[in-house]
Amino acid sequence: MIRSCNLILCCFLMGLTLNASAQQSTPAASTPPPPVGTLAGHPDWPAAKNPGDVDTVDHLVVSLYDVVSGPAGQRDWDRFRALFVPDGRLAWIVPESAATKDAPARKGDAVFLTPDMFMQQNDSYFKTNGFFERSIVKRVEEFGNLVEVWSTKESRDAKDDAQPSSRGIDSF
Repeated sequence: MIRSCNLILCCFLMGLTLNASAQQSTPAASTPPPPVGTLAGHPDWPAAKNPGDVDTVDHLVVSLYDVVSGPAGQRDWDRFRALFVPDGRLAWIVPESAATKDAPARKGDAVFLTPDMFMQQNDSYFKTNGFFERSIVKRVEEFGNLVEVWSTKESRDAKDDAQPSSRGIDSF
C-alpha cells in the first residue's frame, strides 16, 4: 500500500518540548482535569526514548523517515508514536484515476489515520517488505511556535536501489 501511494503526509507532529522531564505527576484532587486533546491529558503517551529525535525540527523529520525505513522486519512503533502528539493524524490524498487493463477506475479520496491506525494498517507490509524513505529537499517555514515543513521525498524498496519506487511531497 505504501509503495503505491503518492502521498501527502500531513503529520501534526510535535516533540521539541516533549521529553521525560516534561511529564508531570498526576494532578492533585483539587486541580481540574487537563483539557481533552492536550499532552497533559495523555499521561500514558510515550515520550521520546532518544531526546535527539525531537530536539530540533530537522531531527524530528529525520527521525520520522528513519523509523519507517528499513529492511523487512519489525519497526520500532513506540519510537514512531512518540514523534506525534496524541491526537495527531497522518493523511494522504489518493488521486482519481481512470480504468486501465490492469486496474479499475478509482475515485479520489483523502485518508486520515491516527499513528496507531497507521501502524495496524502497515505493520504486516513492513514485516515482509523493505521500505526506505528519505527527504531530498526541505523547506521550513516558522511563525512563532508554528512550524511547517515541506519535504520532497523519495522511497525505495531496498536501500541501494538505483531508482526510487516513488517520489512525493510530505507536509509536517
